[in-house]
Amino acid sequence: MAKNLLNDTALRAIKPTDKDQLISDGSGLFLLVKPDGKKWWRFVYTFEGKRKALSLGVYPQTTLSAARKQAEANRENLANGINPSDLRKESKIVKAKQVEAEQRIADGLSPIGSFQCVAEEWYSKKMLIRSESHQKRTMSLLKRDLYPWLGSRPITEIKAPELLKVLQRIESRNAIETAHRALQTSGQVFRYAEANGYIERDITQALKGALTSVDGGNFASMTDPQQVKPLLKAIDEYSGSFIVKCALRLAPLVFVRPGELRQAEWNHIDLDTKEWRYQVTKTKTDHIVPLSRQAIEILEEIHPLTGMGRFVFPSARTPNGSRAMSDVALLAALRRMGIGKDEMTVHGFRAMARTILDEVLGFRPDFIEHQLAHSVKDPNGRAYNRTAHLPERHKMMQTWADYLDNLKAAAQVIPFRKQG
Repeated sequence: MAKNLLNDTALRAIKPTDKDQLISDGSGLFLLVKPDGKKWWRFVYTFEGKRKALSLGVYPQTTLSAARKQAEANRENLANGINPSDLRKESKIVKAKQVEAEQRIADGLSPIGSFQCVAEEWYSKKMLIRSESHQKRTMSLLKRDLYPWLGSRPITEIKAPELLKVLQRIESRNAIETAHRALQTSGQVFRYAEANGYIERDITQALKGALTSVDGGNFASMTDPQQVKPLLKAIDEYSGSFIVKCALRLAPLVFVRPGELRQAEWNHIDLDTKEWRYQVTKTKTDHIVPLSRQAIEILEEIHPLTGMGRFVFPSARTPNGSRAMSDVALLAALRRMGIGKDEMTVHGFRAMARTILDEVLGFRPDFIEHQLAHSVKDPNGRAYNRTAHLPERHKMMQTWADYLDNLKAAAQVIPFRKQG
């Protein structure tokens, strides 16, 4: 077929008529002249027995030379069995994805094809039918334990050893059950990615049996400041019951047994002397809890709401305050915040205080044991009374509360070390 039949002089001389004109340059390249005078380049071809046309631009913005180069490229694609129209559609899709990817990055979102992007897609399609608490727990796990290390990684490049390293990081803080939940959630994301053609296979299948088995044990607790800081922030951001939130905020400041906290009575608390005096149910002994400035502020904040009743933290089902808060209310709140039962319990605030007061703040062990209402003997083997070392314990409790405040506010966590 003849080609290069046109030249610029001839093109400029073409006048519009009342009908479309299709003028050939040869080898499938045509100039379509419209009645309004506009001139469009067209590449006409046959693919799989069907005649097709592809627009190559407007003359003279798209020059004769440029149109011929495009036509030549299209002929090469046809010779290789490629439909130029399909190639153009794919190119537009790729370009649109590039634009979207650039916009996501500009908006501070995860890149297209990243683990976080796929996880967010999975979450929006699969998790919104689950309970609100399950949604929050799952999202908290993703944001805290998976996104920081895998979020921006292309999901196609993540291999089983890399995921295992992330899960072992969770195990290293003794959060065994959370590590298993992280593997389960990762598996759901990878299986979704496999089903939708984003990846070839679910890599989590290779990690069966790779984690430490879940086993029972002592009350779970966070005793490293690196763990405590996000826990305290999560409590401050808790969006559930105000009464439950106040109890959670007070728990690390007083570190009493969970039953003693939820059954705290207003007539046992003296805001003037800054002391809470009650009988320990476990040992039937009297006990004094010095109240820090921060603890007093929490009690003053909740007093207008519950101060007319018996209990500081009454049950939600008894507005008159005649019954104490449920024994599962605080634990359920921790779970809603995405904190696994292997990471922290309400009883765990006691181990947290005991460890950090000793190993970080360097307080005398007998002061700490007194404050935990443990039995402490004097050199003669006699049990100390409840007022032993009370001034020192007041100072210790205020130092502890200030330490927790500083921990939440600090850009860097105070290193885990024992003071001399």
